[in-house]
Amino acid sequence: MTFHISPPDGASDASIQAHIDSRLKPPGSLGTLETTAASLVRILGPSRTTIDAPVMLLFAGDHGVAAEGVSIVDPSTTQLMVHHFLEGNAAINVFCRQADLALRVIDCGTLTAHDPHPQLVSHRLGEMTAPFHREPAMTLEQLETAFANSRRLVDELHADGCNLIALGEMGIGNTTSASALMAALTHLPFDVCIGAGSGVTSTIMKRKQDIVQLGLQRHSQALKDTRSALAALGGFEIASMVGAILAAAEKSMVILVDGFITTVAALCACRIEPAVRGYLIFSHCGDERGHKPLLNQLEAEPLLHMGLRLGEGSGAALALPLLRSALAFYHEMASLDDAGLTL
Repeated sequence: MTFHISPPDGASDASIQAHIDSRLKPPGSLGTLETTAASLVRILGPSRTTIDAPVMLLFAGDHGVAAEGVSIVDPSTTQLMVHHFLEGNAAINVFCRQADLALRVIDCGTLTAHDPHPQLVSHRLGEMTAPFHREPAMTLEQLETAFANSRRLVDELHADGCNLIALGEMGIGNTTSASALMAALTHLPFDVCIGAGSGVTSTIMKRKQDIVQLGLQRHSQALKDTRSALAALGGFEIASMVGAILAAAEKSMVILVDGFITTVAALCACRIEPAVRGYLIFSHCGDERGHKPLLNQLEAEPLLHMGLRLGEGSGAALALPLLRSALAFYHEMASLDDAGLTL
């Protein structure tokens, strides 16, 4: 599947910066909020003053490596958490309500299917990925189906007036898959890429490292191409997030990235289509070991530093009000000229 993505061209960088610098404040005094405003105006254009109908897309999938002792919890926890997302009582539900952010839960392939629900989207690619240290996690056909499913979903949201998607994920074992992808695409050392995930013991950490190393060795030829690497090492939910990022960039939408795993999906999308980078805003730097060096790879300055490592899109939901504030100051704040001041 081909995506046609051009860099954002909503307004020139020089005119955006001149407008920001002319507001009623010392230049640079709003810090990262100023660079965030510039990114938003670059993506949305100078006439769009609001974030419209934003949606949190929470992608869920189960992983074959979860049965290999890489997590402190059982793979059935994915199923349990999806149930709570749909019941409306998990952390992401609370934060989405606070941020006036709609939530859609996408079942990309969990152990068992879920009952129909107004917030549930069924894009099942299977019950779980294969254990990637023994065989490819998914086929290239499944990867392309994931991309097609996400493109269709994003196109529908865009047609309904949405100009921002936020990304979240749930899948026991997915930090192992994400760490393997990070190591494959960045060539950074294992001890940089592999962290404690949900808080594992030293024994489990050693198991994670061994599985990642086996996976990289087994699929060494596939790792030369991003799509092949994603099929070999990724998760159904990670592949679906990559497809959503590509589709949203194609529609010139703002893409609000959450934590470590969603940032790995963002890296994959940027390696497939480099122009994607201009549509990404990074909500936070989490507590997972690989997140900061991963953000460095993308030359990204996140909005928040709160030690988060929950996932679910929690950091992205918490950051959304800051994006609204960035747009508001850009469009509503008086200028120095209005106040008769010169700095």
